[in-house]
Amino acid sequence: MIDDESAMGTPMAKMKSGGQQDGRSNEEMRDIEVEFDFTPNALASILYKQGNTMVLATVTADEGLPRWFPRNATRGWIHAEYSLLPGSTNTRFRRERNGAKGRTHEIERLVARSLRGAVDLEQLGPLSMTVDCEILNADGGTRCASITAGSIALRLAIRRLIASGRCLPAKLRPTEQQRKEGWKPPVLSKEEAHGHEMAVMPCDVAALSVGMVDGEVKVDLDYVLDSNADVDMNVVMTSAGAFVEVQGTGEEATYTREELDSLIDNAVSGIKMLHEHQVKVLEGVN
Repeated sequence: MIDDESAMGTPMAKMKSGGQQDGRSNEEMRDIEVEFDFTPNALASILYKQGNTMVLATVTADEGLPRWFPRNATRGWIHAEYSLLPGSTNTRFRRERNGAKGRTHEIERLVARSLRGAVDLEQLGPLSMTVDCEILNADGGTRCASITAGSIALRLAIRRLIASGRCLPAKLRPTEQQRKEGWKPPVLSKEEAHGHEMAVMPCDVAALSVGMVDGEVKVDLDYVLDSNADVDMNVVMTSAGAFVEVQGTGEEATYTREELDSLIDNAVSGIKMLHEHQVKVLEGVN
């Protein structure tokens, strides 16, 4: 028989000094704001605010596929880049001029594979899309906010590619000879365009940080909560209910299976709200 004390994880620490909690309840998300076409040149761009964390997500697309793709490939690719701007943190963050460092590279890979988890690359066709996530202000959860913002911007970009005839169902794509002969893309009806959008991007993807702070599960960690968390976790899910990734770490503490289940359950509830918000903000946006 296991006694109660040995079955529990390492005791949770009390809140450290420095910074004040923002008064949210444990399950309460930070306020979200989305501004479309914040910059005019990208195929799609949004300014995404989740509390005081601010992300500028832009999407570009071209026909040049990665070098490892075979010639005449029929599927596309989604790439992502992430960067903290110098004034995004309380002390100046130095630009990574010689390439992404370890943390940045790891976040870029997370964002990219999360977004690819929501896209059917064969339905996308031979297009290479890049989602750039610039952190204008960092107040916790920047990688999660980048995924959620990137998904919104990516769907809008795909919608616009379909409207322009650059992203079409396989049976409507031109041959190389047709391109040389001045082929013009067909105009899809509203229903056809929506149907192809849902074929290319069948679901949305969003991410949320959760953690154990002073022995309690809290969602959507800002910097103060994150820096005081004994356990922190990033959860990425599609709107179809599938997990893309779960990153959970005990910070000088351990956690029980019961606490793990509670962290994931709270993350799932919060991410469901994020998915609902993603759908709502994109209604009627073209």
